[in-house]
Amino acid sequence: MNRPVRLLLLRHGQTHSNVTGALDTGEPGHDLTDLGKAQAAAAVRALADQDLTGLHVSRLVRTHQTAQPLATARSLDPAVTGGLEEIRAGEFEMRNDHDAVAGYIGTVGAWISDDLDHRMPGGENGHEFLSRYDAAVERIVTGAWERATRTVLLVSHGAAIRTWVSRRVDGAEDHPEARERLENTGLITVEGDPATGWKLLDWHSEPIGGRFLEDEAAPDPTALPADD
Repeated sequence: MNRPVRLLLLRHGQTHSNVTGALDTGEPGHDLTDLGKAQAAAAVRALADQDLTGLHVSRLVRTHQTAQPLATARSLDPAVTGGLEEIRAGEFEMRNDHDAVAGYIGTVGAWISDDLDHRMPGGENGHEFLSRYDAAVERIVTGAWERATRTVLLVSHGAAIRTWVSRRVDGAEDHPEARERLENTGLITVEGDPATGWKLLDWHSEPIGGRFLEDEAAPDPTALPADD
């Protein structure tokens, strides 16, 4: 019988789009800011006690840049895993106006509340998002079993992580922070597998390197509380 796999879902470091409030979900996406680079460096120290044996990133450049300090420190080769990308903004892409941000976050809130038929205008619905994220997680878990590894880090995206955890992890939809912010380099830890299910081990909303790495002035729309 395969052992449970522990997934550490790390949101990427701060990007220039987080600072300007733009809904930046397309490829390749914007780079990390200086603060984002500091958050990524601090994550290496914060994860020092974790026995990481796998590292996965999405196709967006900000996840690669966030993972690089850890990859260098641990001699890990980040695997680009399609499906871990942010929830696509569709017609709201690169907009930062109130209507676009409210429409995006409202859609995320609807999915967390189980209205998976709701579609992002010009983008995916909840079923489609969960299907591609589930497929990515299943590939990651299968690879971990093949290598007899147990703890894997996924560098992914704020709205995507919160939505997947809320819908797929036992009890997470009722977790008081499920609708709250997940800051840059916030970390959610789960354990299990796709067949038997997942349980929530930890939900760390602030940067894992320390709250001093927060930027309270940044609009950061994909981190906003999700109301349906």
